[in-house]
Amino acid sequence: MQRLKVAANSGENPGFEFLQECWNDDPALQIVIKKLLAKFPQWGIAIVDEVLVDWER
Repeated sequence: MQRLKVAANSGENPGFEFLQECWNDDPALQIVIKKLLAKFPQWGIAIVDEVLVDWER
């Protein structure tokens, strides 16, 4: 959670793999990640059918 808070404050992308791991581990973190991705679309990560997708890959 701390790493997600840092990302929210700094705008620094924590990485797709990290976000994917958080997404799969805790449904509560999915809400936080959704807000982050809405705030930082330049990361190139989206949610499609409740699955994280990295547009850069």
